[in-house]
Amino acid sequence: MGAIGVETGEVGVEDAEAACVEVVRPGMLTTVQDWPGRVGYWHVGVPPSGPMDDLSFRLGNRVLGNAEGAGGLECTLGGPALRFAEARWVCVTGAPAAVTVDGVPVELWRTVLVSAGGVLDIGTVLGPGMRTYVLIEGGIELPEYLGSIATFTLGKFGGSAGGALRAGERLPLGAPTRRIAPAVPMGDQPVFGRRWELAVTEGPHGAPEFFTRADFDTIIGTDYEVHFNSDRTGVRLIGPKPEWARTDGGEAGLHPSNIHDTAYSVGALDFTGDTPILLGPDGPSLGGFVCPVTVVAAERWKLGQLAPGDAVRFVPIRREHAAPLAALGAGRRAAWPSVLSVGGDGDDGVLRRADVDDEIGVTYRRAGDDGVLVEYGAMTLDLGLRARVHALHEHLLAAGVRGVTELTPGVRSLQIRVDPRVLPIPTLLRLLAEAEQHLPAADELVVPSRTVHLPLSWDDPSTREAITRYMHGVRSDAPWCPWNIEFIRRMNGLTTVDDVYATVFGAEYLVLGLGDVYLGAPVATPIDPRHRLVTTKYNPARTWTPENAVGIGGAYLCIYGMEGPGGYQFVGRTTQVWNHRATESPWLLRYFDRISWYPVEADELMDMRADFAAGKVDVKSEDGEFRLADYRRFLADNAASIEEFRAVQADAFTAERESWRLAGELKD
Repeated sequence: MGAIGVETGEVGVEDAEAACVEVVRPGMLTTVQDWPGRVGYWHVGVPPSGPMDDLSFRLGNRVLGNAEGAGGLECTLGGPALRFAEARWVCVTGAPAAVTVDGVPVELWRTVLVSAGGVLDIGTVLGPGMRTYVLIEGGIELPEYLGSIATFTLGKFGGSAGGALRAGERLPLGAPTRRIAPAVPMGDQPVFGRRWELAVTEGPHGAPEFFTRADFDTIIGTDYEVHFNSDRTGVRLIGPKPEWARTDGGEAGLHPSNIHDTAYSVGALDFTGDTPILLGPDGPSLGGFVCPVTVVAAERWKLGQLAPGDAVRFVPIRREHAAPLAALGAGRRAAWPSVLSVGGDGDDGVLRRADVDDEIGVTYRRAGDDGVLVEYGAMTLDLGLRARVHALHEHLLAAGVRGVTELTPGVRSLQIRVDPRVLPIPTLLRLLAEAEQHLPAADELVVPSRTVHLPLSWDDPSTREAITRYMHGVRSDAPWCPWNIEFIRRMNGLTTVDDVYATVFGAEYLVLGLGDVYLGAPVATPIDPRHRLVTTKYNPARTWTPENAVGIGGAYLCIYGMEGPGGYQFVGRTTQVWNHRATESPWLLRYFDRISWYPVEADELMDMRADFAAGKVDVKSEDGEFRLADYRRFLADNAASIEEFRAVQADAFTAERESWRLAGELKD
């Protein structure tokens, strides 16, 4: 959808003025969305956004004669009042709410004509449900950002101004269409309730590798409660604490929920420590926590209607029994209050295992009914595995396989999302098996590798503030409080916090993934294992993290791309890694870049951040390359001192884990 303007030659100035709606009252949280949203940028931490309840949104567009994905409004808890400059048909769908046109009550799910000068008023959501949708004949038309007008409020882009509606703004509309029907048929309308059943597929990370069998039985046999602290990034749930099949996550972190960073799926049940969260359409693309089940694509509309206090039950189904996402009628089965199932796939989410060579194996895991997660090797930090991921990623990009919608690399994994109508999962598995025969040996890998110099404000005041907020609002007795850097020192057996400082500033961090907590944020690890400080992630996670905070989780370092939740242990803050002024490729870093830090004071950093925001992007870098064969020789030449460092670190790690066990943080 393009913006309407004089230069298009389609709509004159007077017409452009008329074809709009004015926001009289913005509502509690009303945003412009389109469907399917911002597809194709998951690998750099840009979520799809779009309507959280795609079904209600698309049904409303369809009866108006719009394209299913045409721009409309999502209203959370309460809606806006809109004045129409010209007569248009509208359809309000989703959760029940009081709706009037010029003060006269009208029904949801019906097409209603609003006259020129008329006011459509969406009141408070009455429930059950959480979100109401306003679809307008012709759709809302605004300038696109990365291919979509969907609003991503955390990223501050999409919609008319990157956020929720504001009083007084005008939303331009597309050309009038022909109304298709007077109402959405009753049989097509989704059913709402206070207890929800969600159809899920097993995997990617289930029992018995990560969860016990008893844990998995609990996950699918328990009614979880929706927590009040839920939003479009994820629906937080209240439920039993897992027993876990592992004692810890090793190099990925102290808690058994920790894994080496991998791509997430929208609809995945993500255990951030012991807290289960259903990831939403504004959720993170990459992270280091396990997900035992994933809501199938056709059922994810329900996430948008889960309200605090609602009950949620997960029902395993077989992948081939999932309703098609394209279905908007009876085939979607949205009018059924229960999920009918004869059971799940019964394979723990593991689709296939194979050997790449004598040393490396590959596991293909189910990532919902529309994705596969390819994992190489054992659960260890090995840059050779990342090299293999890179080779597969490059091969698939070059092949241009029809039906592939997203390719997102992690540390030792590659997530492949598909349109199952075009590329069924069994066909994808055959293609992946064939691809292995064409990949180069890892030792042959040579990739561009810039050295990028970034400022770091050590122990920045903003990160101190985040810790204080966490202690006051989430948890005050956490082992990493009140000072993350001291916790890092203790976990790694270092003598002083100055040793932590020297280790961080002496390291070169190799970028293994982008979008770890949004918007081009890198997950990186020191090239030299003697610089790899190992720690664990917050449990439960923080609810607020300052933009561009720098933290360590497991053996990885992350720069937070924007404000939001998080779990890495803070060491400081840096400048932006996402250029909002850029219209193409706004991410600063690339895979296999090397980050080198230099120290700055907090005030100096604030000046740098202001310059960056004003478009004065001045980052020093030098070109280079990364050769895996050379790196392996470096490891062999320094094996003795690397092992000595790891031994001290392991002793400290074990001591910390024992103190956690005695304090009740971990189960025996």
